[in-house]
Amino acid sequence: MRHSIALAVTEGMPIFDLAIPCHVFGADRPELPDDWYDLRVCAIGPESGRAGAPVATRSWFAAHTPYGADELVNADTVIVPASADVRGDPPGELIDALREAHGHGARIVSLCSGAFSLAATGLLDGRTAATHWMYAALFAERYPAVRLDPSVLYVDHGDILTGAGSTACIDVCLHLVREDYGSEAANTLARQLVAPAHRPGGQAQYIETPLPERTDDSLAPLLHWATEHLAEPLTLADLARRAHTSPRTLARRFHAATGTTPLRWLQGQRIARARALLEGGDLPVERIAE
Repeated sequence: MRHSIALAVTEGMPIFDLAIPCHVFGADRPELPDDWYDLRVCAIGPESGRAGAPVATRSWFAAHTPYGADELVNADTVIVPASADVRGDPPGELIDALREAHGHGARIVSLCSGAFSLAATGLLDGRTAATHWMYAALFAERYPAVRLDPSVLYVDHGDILTGAGSTACIDVCLHLVREDYGSEAANTLARQLVAPAHRPGGQAQYIETPLPERTDDSLAPLLHWATEHLAEPLTLADLARRAHTSPRTLARRFHAATGTTPLRWLQGQRIARARALLEGGDLPVERIAE
């Protein structure tokens, strides 16, 4: 049976957060598994009871769909795109539907400021969550029971996943594909999207900060070299020697460029490489662990 995804559409939502999931999960993809997702766009709100009623978006587009809350609450995964107004209350119909869907065992995913709607359900209380860094202060003020991490691209708790803003929607969607169909499918899709299968760093790299003192020194050669030596026990000192700089300077430059530390980036690369080998190769676990 195909994995069903319900994409919640509410009045005034941004079109970008609607388009990305539709393109990833709803397009015909013969090169990917035959049991690819069954995507349904579900209108949620006062007008959702009328089949086919148009739902106006923020960008002069209207979504016409025969699906509503009934399909949403019975889906395997529910995706909540960005909210129309982060300072207002989300539609009560959406809150009720998300709670019911989660109660049925659905995986709930929020994109960008959709975390505001998800937080309003109470399902994020006591959990770590992500949203667009621009809304971090407002989110923390409105939902103090949620541990917000404004530096990451997404946070996955298994049953609930929250993502950062804008192009992080692509990262979240690829992560879902990787979880559901494996690294090979995610990598194939990433190539079609002309996007990295796994993006290092977090959204902290996009927050406005003073430019580093030297902007002509690219870390690309170091990152390329490091990915070719993941099996070696590399230290910060090893990386600094390779980059012909001090460990302290490298750490500062690395964080400014990627939003994370060199060793944390290395760990992420090793995990991604091991995962790809486990899912797409015949090497034994013991050999991969080396």
